Amino acid sequence: MGARSLPKIGFLSDVSADLRTMLSEQATDVTLQPGDILFEQGDVGDALFAIMSGAVEFSVLAMDGRKLTLDMMRPGALFGEISLFDPGARTATATAVEETLLCRVRHADVLQQIRQRPDLAVDMIHLAGQRMRWMGRQLNEQVFLPLPTRLARKVLHLSPEGSSPPFKISLSQAELAEFVGATREAVSKILSSWKREGVIDSARGGLVVKDLDALQVLAEPDQI
Repeated sequence: MGARSLPKIGFLSDVSADLRTMLSEQATDVTLQPGDILFEQGDVGDALFAIMSGAVEFSVLAMDGRKLTLDMMRPGALFGEISLFDPGARTATATAVEETLLCRVRHADVLQQIRQRPDLAVDMIHLAGQRMRWMGRQLNEQVFLPLPTRLARKVLHLSPEGSSPPFKISLSQAELAEFVGATREAVSKILSSWKREGVIDSARGGLVVKDLDALQVLAEPDQI
């Protein structure tokens, strides 16, 4: 078992000390190289993962066979926690986009610990509740917020934790459009406007965030 301390940001930022200790004690390291697939859509899930370094892309296959990118997670992000309660089929494919270090906690190990210490189950339920609320907020944003606001929030979400501008986000306009549920043309028009305003700049295979404060303002609904 690993003794590595799990990240204190993201969904693990306010878990109890007992739960953090238990998860850390049960965690083992998983190292991925760019392009390595951690799991595929439809695989049986039996573990929670925390990203220690690097980045993981989540994608699904559309009915016509096209890959649709759903999200990209970076250090501090937690995924797969539902499998700690109920192992089932993975709903997306997880692929490393750069060299990535993960901590893996398996369902069977956590279940054994909870049987020995039932009080930990309350903390686990709290953690699952946080994820459900986050998913609800994401759905509300997708339905009710205008496209420029959604795009600004997505770029902020994809920005490396603690980075200062300028920094690059390696996603194409087509991938950003998939993230926010819009056409590439619509996203390109917004990005061109932001480029003229000095918020971002173009870069090969992505974009460069130049003014983080301005981007945060654009992410507020009342600014649109």
